[in-house]
Amino acid sequence: MTDQLTVSVLGTGIMGAAMARNLVRAGHTVRAWNRTRAKADPLAADGAHVAATPAEAVESADVVLTMLYDGSATLETMRRAASALRPGTVWAQSTTAGIEGVAELAGFAREHGLLFYDAPVLGTRQPAEAGQLTVLAAGPAGGRDRVTPVFDAVGARTVWTGEDGATGSATRLKLVANSWVLAATAAAGETLALAKALDVAPDGFFDLIAGGPLDMGYLRAKAGLILEDRLSPAQFAVATAAKDARLIVAAGERHGVRLDVAAASAGRLERAVELGHGDEDMAAAYYASFDDGPTA
Repeated sequence: MTDQLTVSVLGTGIMGAAMARNLVRAGHTVRAWNRTRAKADPLAADGAHVAATPAEAVESADVVLTMLYDGSATLETMRRAASALRPGTVWAQSTTAGIEGVAELAGFAREHGLLFYDAPVLGTRQPAEAGQLTVLAAGPAGGRDRVTPVFDAVGARTVWTGEDGATGSATRLKLVANSWVLAATAAAGETLALAKALDVAPDGFFDLIAGGPLDMGYLRAKAGLILEDRLSPAQFAVATAAKDARLIVAAGERHGVRLDVAAASAGRLERAVELGHGDEDMAAAYYASFDDGPTA
């Protein structure tokens, strides 16, 4: 058992709620807040204190963990918490905020004397609930004795990418990894859509590639969600995936790289949102292949 910490979790959606529960299970005191309080209230039964405001949540915190929608929402929330933040408090920023977003958040941390860690995570609902996320982290060595117990509670592995969170090295790695995840998800959906259109049984395709270099566990997992109509509750929601896809495209443009697949994936995800699938698993981008919204 590690020394008990007081951890403020700001943002208790799919990922944040699971992370908060694992922090409680690890013996830490958890103070949770969410913009829609109904999403945070169930954490009280797990032993967390549910706060009414971000400032109340961060009061007396050793570590603040943010897991909000994007960089703008995170910055707004931290500004609301600013009056209760103590200089020297560790801030582990786990939102996928993009490169420019992380720079803005690091600037806020400097202004308020916080120890800033760029700490996005790899994984979806199931590994989050099991405490099996991979934490990608960058931040000062001086505060790692306080932030490491938090990472150990929510993840199975921490990959350190540097000692300056402001450079966004962890976020850069996360964007690269997510570009592959989004491309694979889009390809899985399009493959199933084409099979449907051509009257090819999906099992015939899976049998064809079974055990060979074209086979992939991730393909089968996402295809299974579509074929078995298990898109809710989402492992990683369509709307959030669309946001991440746009961050990836923007990062490429900023560095002189054209990412046609990522841009197309963003478009598919946004169409799926328009068709009413925004809260479903990102595999529901499958439905963007059809104008009439067929069943799987």
